[in-house]
Formats: sequence, C-alpha cells, structure tokens
Amino acid sequence: MKHNGIVETNYTEQPNRAASHEAAASVSTADSLNLIAEPLLAWYDSRRRILPWREDPTPYHVWLSEIMLQQTRVEAVKPYYERFLNELPDIASLAAVEEERLLKLWEGLGYYNRARNLKKSALQIMEEYGGRMPADYHELMKLCGVGSYTAGAIASIAFGQAVPAVDGNVLRILSRLRADGRDILDAGVKRSIEAELAGVIPEDRPGDFNQALMELGAVVCIPHGSPKCEECPWSGFCLARAQGSAEAYPVKAPKKPRRVEEKTILLIRYGDRFALRRRPERGLLAGMYEFPSLEGHQSEEEVLAHLRDAGVVPMRIRTLQPARHIFTHKEWDMTAYLVRVDELAGMGEYVFVEPEKMRDEYPVPSAFAAYMALI
Repeated sequence: MKHNGIVETNYTEQPNRAASHEAAASVSTADSLNLIAEPLLAWYDSRRRILPWREDPTPYHVWLSEIMLQQTRVEAVKPYYERFLNELPDIASLAAVEEERLLKLWEGLGYYNRARNLKKSALQIMEEYGGRMPADYHELMKLCGVGSYTAGAIASIAFGQAVPAVDGNVLRILSRLRADGRDILDAGVKRSIEAELAGVIPEDRPGDFNQALMELGAVVCIPHGSPKCEECPWSGFCLARAQGSAEAYPVKAPKKPRRVEEKTILLIRYGDRFALRRRPERGLLAGMYEFPSLEGHQSEEEVLAHLRDAGVVPMRIRTLQPARHIFTHKEWDMTAYLVRVDELAGMGEYVFVEPEKMRDEYPVPSAFAAYMALI
C-alpha cells in the first residue's frame, strides 16, 4: 500500500503456519541470507526506535554508545549517554579527563574496564591519529577495547563501510532464521557468520543494515521469552518459526556456575562522614571506592574484635539488612553493620566523606547500592 508516495508494508498479515513451513523449507540455509536485506530494511524504516546516538551518528557518538550498550539495556544507557556527553563532548575531552572523574561518570553502568579502555583509546586517537577517529575497520580494531563488533558498527554507521557488526543479537536471530545448531559462543562460528554477512550487506546502506539486525534482535526476535514472530519481516522464510522451534535457538555451551563470595560490609560513621577505601588498581572494580569489608559473614562480636585489634574503639554497632550483587562470574552475598566511632585512631587507610560528596564525586560501584541508599 502507498501513502504519500511511501510504500507501507503490513507485517501483521503473515502467511499461515503451513504456508510458512512450505516456503521456508524451499529455501536453503545458504540462500536465506540473500533474502534478508530488503524486508529487513523496509521493516527498520517503518519501525525503528528513535535513539539519541542514531539521530546524530558521529564517530564519537557511535563509539561511545556501542561501548555503553555492551551488557546494558538501551533504556538504562540513555541517561548515562547524555550525562557523559554533557561533560565529555568529544575525543579530546575524554582523553584529558581524570580517571576518578571518568569512573564517577560511568558509575552504575558496571564493567568499568569499558570506561578505562575508552580513555586509553581516546589517548591513542589523539597521539596516533591526530585526534580524529580512524575511518578504516582494520585501524579501528587497533584501538584498546575495540573488537570486531564495535569496529564494524563504527565503520558501517559512522563511515558507511560495508562491513558487518555481529553481536549476540545478530547471532541469535540468524541461528533462528536458519535453525542453525552451532554454538554461538564459539569464536569460529562468529567469524563464519561475519564472513557470510559480508557477502550480503548492502553497500548503499551498511549502517542501517547492521542497526536493523540489532533492532530486530532487541525488539522482535528477543533473547528472553517467546520471539514475536508475527511482527518479523523474515517470518515467511524463517526455518525455526516454520518448525515451531524458535525457542530452541540459539545453542550455547552451558556456563560455569557463578562463584559465591560471602562478605561483611562496614558502614563506619564518624560524625556526619562515612569511611571509604580505594580498591587496588588492578582486578575487579579496580581503582573505585568501597565501604570497608571483611571476608565471610562475620558476627557482631567478630566485627567488634576485628576493629579493636586495629585500634578502633566503636561507640555503637547495628546490624543492617543483607544484600546481594551479581557480577558476570561471581556474586557477593553481603551482611552489613553500621558502626559509629568518635575518633579516627586505627583508620588511616580510609577517607571519611560526607554523603553528598560521596554521591557526587567518589566513584562507588553499584555493588554497594543498597548501602549507599541508607546514607
């Protein structure tokens, strides 16, 4: 149907299951990729979400958004993206920012090495590329923290290069399209799919094609729950839909169970200030600030004994609610105590900070959000 000269496609009028099965069965898995671009781009043109980095896709904006979106939902990223750009509007300002301020701007997004790698890459760009983001895919791959997906996204969206950008969304939707039983966590499988997509990506709209694949995986062929096959532009030739097996894909090797670490968190209060200590420069949450803690679940008596051994004389101690925080490969199971002191003897390793200053200036990871909320 045409409206004001624009062709509109009704994606709700899909063929019935029997017809869909017959059509899908007649398309080989090799041929199916040759069919994806035209209906995908038509769907994207009519259904795409309006996102700030899409509306102004400069190389810096594309790069920053793609790094932020790793392991993080789109809606969660939006306010961080705006806040980050307000303070660090370009590559030069990112290269110059102090790490502590950078981590504070990133606070809440998690995976803090992403932020550190952004700064390292910004320094590379300033020193090796004259302050301008390299336009070539292979040069982008040389930047710290930039892999094939991010390089493909920047090269295609910001510079119009016909290179694929294959992430988990793309691997999932293509595995369903072709009922592909290969393990998508296998690096060889990803390389194979990158090579296949390189042969079908439209040279006139590579950025839109890659974004459309991501969009389809984010809002239709979703990772959790049943995919919305009736809304999919590929439903007529999707093999998993025809077989009724969409939720069996993608195939992934089972993950190792997370390691649980028990911790006792201490909110040590002196007047209107609370104790923080800086974590080591390497390892988990490197260089960020945390509340003092002890390994294991310590009783009130054990906490008092530990403090007295350190030369600290508590005035009062109160048990707080337990909390849990899940990282990628581990989780913290935390008990906590509020401890009031009237002198700072034995606490030279800590800094004591007012709550407002703690919230505004000190990068405290979201692992401690339950206890930050108390102060």
